[in-house]
Amino acid sequence: MTLTQQIITIGMVVLGTMLTRFLPFLVFPADKPTPKYVKYLGKVLPPAVFGLLIIYCLKSVDVFSGSHGVPELIAISVVVLLHLWRRNMLLSIAGGTICYMLLVQLVF
Repeated sequence: MTLTQQIITIGMVVLGTMLTRFLPFLVFPADKPTPKYVKYLGKVLPPAVFGLLIIYCLKSVDVFSGSHGVPELIAISVVVLLHLWRRNMLLSIAGGTICYMLLVQLVF
């Protein structure tokens, strides 16, 4: 890339970042109520994303070879238990990821 192309690329990235940061405040000002469809999406998208992540993470698990999916099952159990205990999504995801990585690297 030439210097001009690099400057244009950086400028576009900055513009895109700023647009995605400021646009919600312009479209949904604080003095107006939030539309019902936005509230609906805020309610249903997090569980949908979790479901999608579970399917994506388990798509290549073969229960008939290797560790038979045991590390994945243990890590999922850790995620569920942590979430039921603390109700903190970040803690649940981090705890499950750390558990899985330790199991794969040290046990299985």
